[in-house]
Amino acid sequence: MIEYKIADKQDIDQVMEIRLEMLLEVNNLSEQYEYADDFVSASREYFLNGDQTTVLAIDDGKAIGCASICYITIMPTFSHPTGQRAHLMNVYTSKYYRKQGIAERMVNMLIREAWDRGATEISLDTTEAGRSFYRKLGFMDSEECMVLTKEDRIV
Repeated sequence: MIEYKIADKQDIDQVMEIRLEMLLEVNNLSEQYEYADDFVSASREYFLNGDQTTVLAIDDGKAIGCASICYITIMPTFSHPTGQRAHLMNVYTSKYYRKQGIAERMVNMLIREAWDRGATEISLDTTEAGRSFYRKLGFMDSEECMVLTKEDRIV
């Protein structure tokens, strides 16, 4: 039976293991890929001390799925009077556990928590393949956002 839990500091090794597994897959990296130490260290630090919640799906003591939500506070606006927003990310289920509702259960846990914490918006980035899953959960496509990344900025 699969157990679902909000990860705490004692779960950091499982959180890191399943996240690094997810990153290998979504970035089409080989299993021999070696992550930079500063990346692993910064990720670990964020999971331990960042304003986020991670849900783990565990089967027989091993993490087989994860989903995280990160919280940010912006200046309150009329459409976001609390200034609380959330960003869903790292939704992943191990290969042999897919199509069993695991991701949906993890995401719904995080959505409920975000609303309970006063968030007025949950955003996410997804692949084209993931869009139908998120639409089923009520997410809508948005074209209201523009983004500038450091790499794009010409000085």
